Amino acid sequence: MADTQIITAAEPKISARPSETRHFFVFMVQLCVVMFAFRSFVIQPFSIPSESMMPSLLVGDYLIISKWPYGFSRASFPFSPPLPHGRVLSALPQRGDVVVFKSPKDGTSDIIKRVIGLPGDAVQVIDGQLVLNGTRVPRERLDDWVGTPTTGQPCLNASETLCHFARYRETLPNGRSYAVLDLGVQDRRQSARFTVPDGAVFMMGDNRDNSGDSRFTVAEGGVGLVPLDHLEGRAQIMFFSWDANGDWLHKIRWGRIGSGL
Repeated sequence: MADTQIITAAEPKISARPSETRHFFVFMVQLCVVMFAFRSFVIQPFSIPSESMMPSLLVGDYLIISKWPYGFSRASFPFSPPLPHGRVLSALPQRGDVVVFKSPKDGTSDIIKRVIGLPGDAVQVIDGQLVLNGTRVPRERLDDWVGTPTTGQPCLNASETLCHFARYRETLPNGRSYAVLDLGVQDRRQSARFTVPDGAVFMMGDNRDNSGDSRFTVAEGGVGLVPLDHLEGRAQIMFFSWDANGDWLHKIRWGRIGSGL
């Protein structure tokens, strides 16, 4: 009897590896989750949008903001999701901290100012000088700060390219000191007396005559007394600085990179 050959069709190979498209999609989702968590709970970058913190911070400065010092709230997350009010692991900032917070006006845009008053503090400006709990905060006259003229800011000895601003060093009761500008704008040299309530802080810009801060309500162009659950984090270090008005050889402000706050 002749041998009978039985021919069977080869079984199709089944790949044990996921498709490249699926693998890439999973990787991107994981990367987004990690980046979201890192930005929400660890650090985030922030660029200076205005001149309200001159001379400490200039337009074009890029900072690293630490997210953990004051705890976490819905303001800690990108786009401020509609989470319950309040903070987890809450801690008060210190007077003199430079803080990024969500605008009380819309709850979404970011603002940076310096913490001046804590709950229970009384804050006032008299003749251009900061008064904290009834005591004038010491300030020392420094050399003029020299910079590019800006729209709407009066300056001393203005030339075509440079402008001189009166600069002082202010020292808070806890020893924190920093430079402020006093442009001599008369309607900014006096303020009402504010008592900071529980759950809020009093913020001011270092460019005292060009800052919409806690001296003014939101309707007046300020931020009012800032609720603690609006705080995003504390400014730590400057990682880049760019002068858009400088010539191409001097656009990068090398001397400012790496400086702490």
